[in-house]
Formats: sequence, C-alpha cells, structure tokens
Amino acid sequence: MKKQTIVIYDFNILFEILFEIKKNLNFDIIQAKNDKDYSNIDKDSLGNYLVITKNKQNNVFSKRCIVIEEFPIKINTLIEKLNINLLKQKYNFQNDIKLNKYKLDLNSREISLNNTKLKLTEREVEILVFLNENSNPQKIENLQKEVWGYASDLETHTVETHIYRLRKKIKETFNDENLIISEKDGYLVK
Repeated sequence: MKKQTIVIYDFNILFEILFEIKKNLNFDIIQAKNDKDYSNIDKDSLGNYLVITKNKQNNVFSKRCIVIEEFPIKINTLIEKLNINLLKQKYNFQNDIKLNKYKLDLNSREISLNNTKLKLTEREVEILVFLNENSNPQKIENLQKEVWGYASDLETHTVETHIYRLRKKIKETFNDENLIISEKDGYLVK
C-alpha cells in the first residue's frame, strides 16, 4: 500500500525538524514553499496525504489541511496529531477505489458494478488494492511478502488459491474473467 504523506506548506522549520527524524516516521514528508511548489506536486500519486501549515489558507487543500498555530509544541504531540489526522483522512477518503470499471469500497469490503455488489474478504480486498496500486505484474513472492507477510522461501500455493477463488467469485457475479490477469511476470489488475 502507498505510504501516507505529509506536505509541509510554507513552514520551513517544521520541514527541517521532521526531515531530521524522518527515519522514525511512518509517513513521507514533502516540502511546498509556496503555491507554485504545491501545484507542482502530483497529488494523485501521493494517495493519502495531509497539508500542514502555520497559517490559515483559503487554498484548494482546505479539507486536507491542518493548521499548527500554537507554539511551542512537543514533537511527540505533533507526531501523534499528524498520525491521528492521517488515520481520519485515510478513513474518509478510502471509501471508493476505482478498479477498471468497478468500484471497490474498502470500508464495506464490496466490489460493485452498476447495481451489482459482491462481498469480499479482507484478504481479497488487500490483494485487489495491492495489484491495483502496482502498474507492473506482481510475482507470487511479492504478494506473499506484501499481502501475507510471508518469507519468500516458503512453499505454498496460498496466493494462487486466493486469486483463483477471487477470480471465480468475480466471474460468477459479474461474468468477467479479465479483472485479474495472469501474465508470465505475475498478476495484474486490468
């Protein structure tokens, strides 16, 4: 899954502090010194992100913005506040993911097309999200590591079995055999 991102807008000292401790953070940080820097960021590639600033802004990022006005602030308090807001943001913006012609609702774990819905397991959702986030075919070993957390030297057919069952459910519900494609280099959502 994509790592969450904090965009530090017009707040150089905060960026410097977080940059110094970035290896201890569970989110990425990007600096935007002004509107031009901010508009040059490819927000679609960021996934879940928040904008942190010290001044109230009337910009396009208002729904994703946290204003830090009280100084000084303890770094642990700040990081906790950022993590809580990233979690809220993730929950609010993750409802629907587009998978080709389908809509995947992560909260209800349903994939739908028009008025037809299919309930999925948590693992099936994780498989679809992982494959959807990667434009290249994903090898079984990658899926084992990223979705299951398995070591790559395990002898198992878990991935193939789950994908087989997921494809079967999709075919039975939507009459579609082409959402998950098997290529020589691995699996891909098309």
